[in-house]
Amino acid sequence: MDESPKTTAREGSLDAPFRHPIAWRDEAYYDLAAVEAEMERQFDVCHTCRRCFNLCDSFPRLFDMIDEAPTGELDSVAKADYAKVDEACTLCDMCFLTKCPYVPPHEFDIDIPHLILRYRAAKRRAGQKDFVRDQLGKTDRNGRLAKPLAGLANWATARKNTPLRGLLDAIAQIDAEAELPKYHAKTATDRLKAPVPANPQGPAFGLRKAVIYATCFVDYNQPDTAVAAARVLALQGVETRLIYPECCGMPQLEAGDLTDVAGRAQRIAQAFAPWIADGYDVVALTASCGLMMKFEWPLMHPGGHAVGRLAAATRDISEYLLDIARIEGLAPGLSTVEGGITVHHACHARAQNMGQKSADLLRLIPGAKVDVVERCSGHGGTFGIMKETRPLALKVGKPTTKQVAQKANAELCSDCPLACKHIGQMLIAETGDAAQPRQSHPIEIFARAYGL
Repeated sequence: MDESPKTTAREGSLDAPFRHPIAWRDEAYYDLAAVEAEMERQFDVCHTCRRCFNLCDSFPRLFDMIDEAPTGELDSVAKADYAKVDEACTLCDMCFLTKCPYVPPHEFDIDIPHLILRYRAAKRRAGQKDFVRDQLGKTDRNGRLAKPLAGLANWATARKNTPLRGLLDAIAQIDAEAELPKYHAKTATDRLKAPVPANPQGPAFGLRKAVIYATCFVDYNQPDTAVAAARVLALQGVETRLIYPECCGMPQLEAGDLTDVAGRAQRIAQAFAPWIADGYDVVALTASCGLMMKFEWPLMHPGGHAVGRLAAATRDISEYLLDIARIEGLAPGLSTVEGGITVHHACHARAQNMGQKSADLLRLIPGAKVDVVERCSGHGGTFGIMKETRPLALKVGKPTTKQVAQKANAELCSDCPLACKHIGQMLIAETGDAAQPRQSHPIEIFARAYGL
């Protein structure tokens, strides 16, 4: 398999961490025996270090297996048990970004999230697939089917509908206690068919144009986020359009279906290409989609011009507005948000290495009290709703929820809408009958501060 050169790696260097291209086109990438050998190599480094013990359940599982093995070393842990490490991984990237001292360019060359990704891809190639998760991951198909029957779909999947949720629990292994996303008869694409006119008095009028990538979750499940983003940008004078070619493929990435993800990357990049050529910036509304567009897709298509141009043009919505505030200034009219705001800094926002942009944006609201919780929610796509993994999602998310409860703010927001929903549900269990914060996306709070 083609590998990136490692000759520059050296102990104690100040070189920036990097990731190797994802060699999904190479048949050797899917050699399960080779993958397990690489897992043994990297896991052994993790065993001797253990800095990542408190991030998620993957590493405690690994260390417990080693400690309980006959030799107390990795060599007496069965390769089949490596699957237990994989099962607890949500590909949050926090071990790579915040804990591991041995990531490239270090000669140890450790990248556990992308190793788990390769393991899943190899297992998938060997025929090991999860039918239910694959169906849940078909977000566009599911959204299109639910749209004309949104009321019925929401009734059928509501937690209080115990007979049908019990049936889903038994047949599809979707935990009956998990809150599921709601669908809308009018998607974000429907609501923004006619663009919001740019404010001629806006500070960025005539200077900026932006095309918003709706994302599957916002388009089908949370269209208010897209409307809020379009209105705030238009108020700044930004000429704004919204398009949604298809889902970015994060569910397929998590399932190891890399050929599918690579195809989506190319198609979406081509859909945005004429807009970028016409001078439009690209704005992503959710953290996971921004991560895919900026980082994962270029690793799958190194040297791909359309994908590279899209990555370079893409900004998170809060990141983009902060840039406007810095260069052109913001339109007047912001009023304070009462009761305080808790910002959950989602893992996939942290993984973009851009700082706490949503919190920084909300701090521009006059008099706003903004607190940040920077811990994993535990959700991770279907991880928080499937019966097999929900207990782990609750376990990982409990410290986060305790921190949110301690802030006692009136507003809770996250760049990851599923994380926000997951934390919100856990808060009810944590605080009982106490008043619950309003859950939303940071841009929705910012829009409300403008009276939009």
